[in-house]
Amino acid sequence: MSKAFWKPGNMLYPVPAAMISCQREGEKPNIFTVAWVGTVCSDPVMVSISVRPSRYSYDIIKETKEFVINLTTDKLTRSADFCGVRSGRDVDKFKECHLTAQESKSISAPGIAESPVNIECKVKNIMPLGSHDMFIAEVTGVNVDESLLDPKGKLDLMRAGLIVYSHGEYVTLGKKIGKFGYSVQKRKTRRR
Repeated sequence: MSKAFWKPGNMLYPVPAAMISCQREGEKPNIFTVAWVGTVCSDPVMVSISVRPSRYSYDIIKETKEFVINLTTDKLTRSADFCGVRSGRDVDKFKECHLTAQESKSISAPGIAESPVNIECKVKNIMPLGSHDMFIAEVTGVNVDESLLDPKGKLDLMRAGLIVYSHGEYVTLGKKIGKFGYSVQKRKTRRR
């Protein structure tokens, strides 16, 4: 197999296309889209988002120390794109995208009601890295659309129609091909 060698670049794809919502007290809420979002710790539960300091929402999150990560679905793709290319300085994105600001349970920043999962976050640390600063935040609560739960309460995110971002394009997730640990799981023998 022949491979081309490129200069350093961010080629870790696909990544979530998450809509981040935030709000200063007394001001309209805002949404912006990021692909640089991830899990950083499981105890305590912590996540990160990387944001350019020039972004309108950067100062809002830096001041309030709160934001919500809203997972994005195929039905929200156009809104996710719009919120990633338009500035909240110029437009009310909730209004323009016909989205509903949903009151959060553990923080002041609203979630997006149309998103199947809203992850409420409180900033613990800000790391300047260069073109972006990384906001490291503790997850303070998660709101999940009950229609994605089976009768036993197990979450089935595949039914949500989640999307990812891959090298400039939005892509829906495909079919399940395995589960964690399946490669070492012992097969059950059938009795005859």
